[in-house]
Amino acid sequence: MMNRTAFIKFGGTNSFLLHSLSSFQSGTHKASLHSNVSFFIHKITNLNDALELFDEMSHRQPLPSVVHFTQLLNAVTKMKHFSSSLHLFNQMCAIGVPVDKYSMSIAIKCCCQLYRTKDGFAVLGCCFRRSIAPNEFIYSALLDGLVLEDKILEAEMLFKKLVKQKLCEPNVVMYNTMIKGLCKFGNNVTALALLRLMEQKNCKPDIVTYNTIIDSLCKDKLIDDAFKLFKEMVSDKGILPDVITYTSLICGLCKLGHWDEASKLLKEMEDENISPNVQTFTALVDAFCKEGKVKEAGAVINIMIERGEFPDIVTYNSLIDGYCLRGEMIKAKKLFDSLTLRGLIPDVVAYSSLLNGYCKNLNIEKAMQMFQEMTGKGLKPNVSLTTP
Repeated sequence: MMNRTAFIKFGGTNSFLLHSLSSFQSGTHKASLHSNVSFFIHKITNLNDALELFDEMSHRQPLPSVVHFTQLLNAVTKMKHFSSSLHLFNQMCAIGVPVDKYSMSIAIKCCCQLYRTKDGFAVLGCCFRRSIAPNEFIYSALLDGLVLEDKILEAEMLFKKLVKQKLCEPNVVMYNTMIKGLCKFGNNVTALALLRLMEQKNCKPDIVTYNTIIDSLCKDKLIDDAFKLFKEMVSDKGILPDVITYTSLICGLCKLGHWDEASKLLKEMEDENISPNVQTFTALVDAFCKEGKVKEAGAVINIMIERGEFPDIVTYNSLIDGYCLRGEMIKAKKLFDSLTLRGLIPDVVAYSSLLNGYCKNLNIEKAMQMFQEMTGKGLKPNVSLTTP
């Protein structure tokens, strides 16, 4: 049984929930929690509410159904309180709630999101011992967990096992998870092969499928292959590109110095009423800066602000690095100092760019000042304090 004092660490008691729950104890309102629990679950907006309701449910005799407990478990998981969800799942088992494949799938998902995929497989073992046949949600969560932990080979083995032994017919989410993992390691060939397998298995790829591979091809400067896939997506599959598609292609063109083509694509994007977002503008800023075109990068930021898209720390980091690469340390430091006024906190990338810039300019005194300020904030530099 759950200890009520355990909830103290999560903050004060929610007055709405306590008032609602108290109605079960009073005179004419001794209604069964079982018929009203779904109503309360839909009213859950924070962890405190969820924990209070779980505590009340766990003290009821007879216990509410596993469906109601699973609904509450799902609500907590959607709030991304994965550790709390696992704790509640364990309590469900402890008080004798007959957990099913749906509650099991939530527990496995939580394990995987916490980078505890090994524990997720342990829960899978419990499924088999209880004669619970795993569903696509369980296998999808495990695949996602392996990919999150960069265990792509293990993910491939699991995926192949699912297909070969017909344990589960992979859906588009599972294919996308595998493709994401493969592209993360630059394995574009296998990712494309998986795309073709989807077609053979009559599993329709979606915009996420194509965007993932297109972005990976662009990052590897395989721009022709990326545009070939882009054409297939639009012309053959009838899938409309989105801001992510265009951003990947524009960034890929900029990396190769194909500025005219990038400009045309940006215009095409806007003609299709797809507005560039922060990531699109940041990609342009970064590409300009790497080419030493900091003036053009600054102009992009001005356009960005005019359109109501406010630069983030990644955008300004690119410009700071651009100044440092050109040896314009006064401008770089001035921009760095303005970050807090813009509501941004300098990160390890910003500090490291300045460190690198000062070292290359043989200004060791300034470099040491930045180093001390950086380490004083608990940040570790990702460059070496050595002169060229």
